[in-house]
Amino acid sequence: MTARGSTTRTNGPQLITYVDRLAGDLAGLNALLTGPLAGVFDGVHLLPYFTPFDGADAGFDPEDHASVDPRLGAWQDVRALASSHAVMSDVIVNHVSSHSARFRDVVQRGDESPWAPMFLTLSSVFPEGATEADLTRIYRPRPGLPFTPMVWGGERRLVWTTFTPEQIDIDLRTDEAWTYLVEVLDALTGAGVTELRLDAVGYTGKAPGTDCFMTDATRRYTERISALAHERGARVLLEVHGHYTQQIEISRTVDYVYDFALPPLVLHALHAHDLDPLARWLDVRPQNSYTVLDTHDGIGIVDVGESGLVPGVPGLLEPTQIDALVESIHDASRGTSRQATGAAASNLDLYQVNCTFFDALGGNGARYVLARLIQLMTPGIPQIYYVGLLAGVNDMDLLARTGVGRDVNRHHYTAAELATALADPVVAAQIAAIRLRRDHGAFGGEFSADLSGARGIMRWVCGGDSVSLEFDVAEATFTLSETGVRGRRTVLTERDVAG
Repeated sequence: MTARGSTTRTNGPQLITYVDRLAGDLAGLNALLTGPLAGVFDGVHLLPYFTPFDGADAGFDPEDHASVDPRLGAWQDVRALASSHAVMSDVIVNHVSSHSARFRDVVQRGDESPWAPMFLTLSSVFPEGATEADLTRIYRPRPGLPFTPMVWGGERRLVWTTFTPEQIDIDLRTDEAWTYLVEVLDALTGAGVTELRLDAVGYTGKAPGTDCFMTDATRRYTERISALAHERGARVLLEVHGHYTQQIEISRTVDYVYDFALPPLVLHALHAHDLDPLARWLDVRPQNSYTVLDTHDGIGIVDVGESGLVPGVPGLLEPTQIDALVESIHDASRGTSRQATGAAASNLDLYQVNCTFFDALGGNGARYVLARLIQLMTPGIPQIYYVGLLAGVNDMDLLARTGVGRDVNRHHYTAAELATALADPVVAAQIAAIRLRRDHGAFGGEFSADLSGARGIMRWVCGGDSVSLEFDVAEATFTLSETGVRGRRTVLTERDVAG
């Protein structure tokens, strides 16, 4: 098998991080990226730093999406960071906090509030009423129906809440919703943000007779937001979990999509000693992708499986392979991921396993670094999550305190923990590989891969520059080498992280 694609050096590695959980505040993060991590990342995805950053869903439920939480800094701190790194920020398209000023006005004044049209209720989408078939057709990533009974100007209403009762869905059919979103876009791009991640946009297109996910309306809304972003000099990354064919289709209409299939396929390869599904994916995957291993959410399983959203089309892994993969992750994590996944924890998702990627591979340094190398060699823009960069383990204490499954992979690092982690050989190996990915001229050329069974070669070549990764997922052996002006040299092997 051979796969081909291209990238450019301007699309360098990015860090994904919560500001407070890694560096305390924006000034501290800037100091980290221009100090100990200088020259490692070209960009940084700042997970929600809006007011408040620590709400019901770790900032994805903003009360004021157009302000920086003063505990983290101010817009001038975002501008300072943008002077040295490309900054990505989330545009939370689908919902706002139930504590936002606009929604609180609706709760108090009901339909007399000027903001009432901005928010969705059951009757907003089904003015003639909804049948049982209408309601059971609605796609939601969690159990139950996406409605919460709330008082709306003294009247009891069923408010549309796709994710949690604290996150109120907005109606993108209304001028009020677009006034709000333009305010957010102006605040972000005015502070130097040049990359916008559209969060949960797939759920925005509610329409009768559909499953209310990735509808024609969703496509129109995405195009409109993208046009607004482009007018302001920003690029758009679409965040959608679903069947892999949906990602391929979506990629034709936006700047970038996530390669959410890559993490479970890499885990499958390392647990089952089988690279063939990854090889098939490399042949068809979108080239305008951001690659990840872990993120602030769980490890997506729906992205490689069958889906009722695309009936009759197989996934990238067979159901038996997916079952084996999930059990392998739980076993490798010594059962801790099982405690954080599904009905074992609140705020659960139906399609994710909650676990750090390091624990998903049993804390094995060689296997973990090999997973990172496969990511870095795959075409696209690599994003590295802060817990993954630091080879973090499942935070069971945080899970016990919050009951939120995804918190196992959202550790709050102290300065001492950060210093210790940066000295770890597994972390040092990742940083060395990320620097190579950022600086080496080969990554501006052609990519090829030959993967079969347990053994693989991935290679980038540009003129006389080349980078190659030869590896065996059964033995967890690898050699990362590069050729350039200094000739050929070995950059990393599994022996660098042995022990």
